[in-house]
Amino acid sequence: MTDDEFLDHIAITLGALPGVTAVALGGSRAQGTWHVDSDWDFSIYYRGSFDVESVRALGWDGSTTDIGGWGPVFNGGGKFLVQGRSIDIHYRDLDLVERIRTEIERGEYWVQPLLFHQAGVPSYILIAELAMNRVLSGAVPTVSYPAALRASAPERWLDDARLTLYYARHGHAVHGRGAQCAGLLAMATCFAAHAVLARDGVWVTNEKQLLTKAGLRGVDGVVAALGGSPGQLLESVDRVEGIIRSVIAL
Repeated sequence: MTDDEFLDHIAITLGALPGVTAVALGGSRAQGTWHVDSDWDFSIYYRGSFDVESVRALGWDGSTTDIGGWGPVFNGGGKFLVQGRSIDIHYRDLDLVERIRTEIERGEYWVQPLLFHQAGVPSYILIAELAMNRVLSGAVPTVSYPAALRASAPERWLDDARLTLYYARHGHAVHGRGAQCAGLLAMATCFAAHAVLARDGVWVTNEKQLLTKAGLRGVDGVVAALGGSPGQLLESVDRVEGIIRSVIAL
């Protein structure tokens, strides 16, 4: 089965499930940045409610959470092996999507803590998906980056970055606690990266390319070279702060 045939197969299969409004391809496959080992990411759009038992009933090798299994923004999903390809399925409620779109048009958003995401997941990630995904069947709203969000989000993200850097310095670096200092430096950089991309009106759907898109990959070298003494850790905090200041005013 070719990739195009595979996409058609998935779109038809998922699109036929009860309650599905649209099916979209997301992630690196939709953005043209995939590599040979990349998963295939699919979003199922529904309105109000969706019975995940219909996905389980497909008999694919894998598993899925229930709706809400990954929290109020990321909602839920599963991982399966289909036709020799690893796929991820995400469940997306259009009622929630439209509510969040209305909020960000007023410059408002909220952040969900989520495993493996150091800065958490901003609610507008669901709108970023609409902008960046490739619709395979059905229809979803078209979106653009709201001016109000560009005006409000950078300063809010930067406040988080400033406070996190402060605590990295005064809460851990001065005491030689390298592991916790390193974690906070990474977190502060992710906050700052979100600020940069919001300032520039650039959508982001996960943290994998967050620092690269924001021009903050230089922090990798600082974290890799962390020393263990308070003096070395304090110097590292200063270096990270300098790298952030080179792309956005703290």
